[in-house]
Amino acid sequence: MELVAPAGNLEKLKFAYLFGADAVYIGIKNFSLRAQADNFSESEYTEIPGLKKDKKLYGALNIYFHDNDIEKLIASMEYIGKFPFNGFIISDIGIVKGLRQYLPSVPLHLSTQANCINSEAAKFYKDAGFTRLVLGRELNLKQIEQIKNKVDIEIEVFAHGAMCLAYSGRCFLSASMAERSANKGDCAHSCRWHYRVLEEKERPGEYFPLVEGENFTSILSSKDLCMVNHLKALHDAGVDAIKIEGRMKSVYYTAIVTRAYRKTLDKLLKNTNEDISEYIAELDKVSHREFWTGFFFDKQEIQKSTLTSYIRSYAFLGMIGEQIEPGQFRLYVKNQIRADDTIEYIGYDVCFIEDNKFLILDENKQPVEKADHGKEYYLRTDKKVKPGYIIRKRIV
Repeated sequence: MELVAPAGNLEKLKFAYLFGADAVYIGIKNFSLRAQADNFSESEYTEIPGLKKDKKLYGALNIYFHDNDIEKLIASMEYIGKFPFNGFIISDIGIVKGLRQYLPSVPLHLSTQANCINSEAAKFYKDAGFTRLVLGRELNLKQIEQIKNKVDIEIEVFAHGAMCLAYSGRCFLSASMAERSANKGDCAHSCRWHYRVLEEKERPGEYFPLVEGENFTSILSSKDLCMVNHLKALHDAGVDAIKIEGRMKSVYYTAIVTRAYRKTLDKLLKNTNEDISEYIAELDKVSHREFWTGFFFDKQEIQKSTLTSYIRSYAFLGMIGEQIEPGQFRLYVKNQIRADDTIEYIGYDVCFIEDNKFLILDENKQPVEKADHGKEYYLRTDKKVKPGYIIRKRIV
């Protein structure tokens, strides 16, 4: 199975590949369902081949298009064609003609937003020229297997990340409450907000009971999907690719989650005896809501809201850059690092390394007590670290 990871910008793209993705999906500005992600624009396409190498890159053009949007897309075809895409992820059948006309060599992948959940629809999309279907998230394993057996087409499913309370993400809550359309890529995640009361129109005075302390409920907020311990079941159902959700999430999230699924897939497909439990346990060290297995096995639990808000036990501090001299590296700071912190280095080839004897150096290579985002720093350590390692610290 192919491992498909998210990247909301060039930095995340680098780490997705570095930490084990076979393919990465990105958005093109104005045409992607994650409008609040940085997305890709200007001349960034020139830097991608050096990161991508022989791996794959998919472009998400998965908003729903009005006529003026299609006009803008057609006007952007020359620019989009400069990216080394191995596939376009699309929801709206209305842009197929334009893509076939201007970029005919790039395969078409159907977005989960198109809500393909049966074999007849799968046949239709195959006949329309699609080579891969990202199936609707509402399917269970048996239904996925039935579609795969009836239609000779690649099947991709989401295996990890945030779920939506709406059917296939077709939600109007954000548009109504924040004037930000989820179906145009600008979701405000209103379902994650904390609500004090819910009162139904025909039942005045009757309020939905609060299920948490601190005077709020998260009744609208879905649990997070996590299938890392069930990849064999997905494989046996005929799934060709598994996808990680999260183009708007951090480099830390991208790296840790991609690495865990890479290790798990390698063990499954190569039939090794490697103990990967510590890498799977790392998923709990990334900000998340309660984990569940979505609709794959049943739909009873996933239809219940999460009983907790975000679970967050570690803070992402930054990344290690190029080596300046033995034991000294450029330091890219995302959140403040203090010289008296106990930090951990997260590697693509090692689970983590703890360090409480490092030095932070300023731009003049002089020791300082702390490093803040936006300034030039260096790290000196006797630990065996490498460029591309991520730095974090425990906060609870």
